[in-house]
Amino acid sequence: MVSISAKRPRDHAPWITLVGVLGGPFRGSEAVALGLLTRARLRGAGYLRVFPDVYLPAGGVDDLATRSRAAYLLVREQGGVLAGYSAAVLLGADCAPARAPAEVLVSGDARARAGLRVTRGEVVDADITTASGVRITTGVRTAWDLARRLPLVEGVVAVDALARVTGFDPAALVARRATQPGARGCRKLDDIVRLADPRAESPPETRLRVALVRAGLPSPAVQHRIVEEHGFVLARADLAYPDARLAIEYDGAVHFDRRRAERDRARDAELAQLGWETLRLVSEDVHCSLPQTVARIARLLALRAPGRYPGTEIDRRAVSELL
Repeated sequence: MVSISAKRPRDHAPWITLVGVLGGPFRGSEAVALGLLTRARLRGAGYLRVFPDVYLPAGGVDDLATRSRAAYLLVREQGGVLAGYSAAVLLGADCAPARAPAEVLVSGDARARAGLRVTRGEVVDADITTASGVRITTGVRTAWDLARRLPLVEGVVAVDALARVTGFDPAALVARRATQPGARGCRKLDDIVRLADPRAESPPETRLRVALVRAGLPSPAVQHRIVEEHGFVLARADLAYPDARLAIEYDGAVHFDRRRAERDRARDAELAQLGWETLRLVSEDVHCSLPQTVARIARLLALRAPGRYPGTEIDRRAVSELL
């Protein structure tokens, strides 16, 4: 194992020519040294100081990816890397909560600040990759770090999202534990890996699936293809109970577009002709009234396939604990 500071990056050309000439986060001292800005302009209203000597153009995009690239500049010369939710977002995994802080992993001294989470530790070269010109932890290392520290549901959300975009098998986390048996939080990896399914296409899908299982219901099929009698695929449901012909769809913001909504209604009507019922859920159903949503699904299953789902009782306490 080598310290991440042992491979200190050099010559960032300087920082990709200050991110397309100050179009993103940059080091103020580098911008002044290159003659792109004066110190007076840097202190003016046109630029926002995010971290010591790290700035953003005022009025620019303020999202986790941008804040993470800014955080990397703060620890770059120490050999630091982006980790946790910062690494996840740059890998393309949509699993971070709103306003999550940027996260860095360093082997030396670095102070946590507003909007910045700092973890001290070491990492082997195999656990480091690059994205958007910055060094970050790989998908499986990022999942290892997040899954051990997060509550169960959010751990599964992170593993699903990271495994989907980077292609690792969630079982790799259990294998990794065999080489680091004393790592903090590693005992819950069995439950997380058992519940993980990289086919999930959004965090709400994962949260609902985990809630259904924790409530005592069978795990629904994920991204289930519904076909007609000749084998033509009519639809792909986010979640489904095929034996009850119940399709469950999570409608994000894109589904509120008028044309998309019309296509959804037409598809639902076509599936209804084949005996399928489509239950469409929105953010409030998953984030605000999850126990009620799970109970609703349990009732639908009992109505549509009483032989398979004879009861409607669910473990509401288990579901409430997930909120």
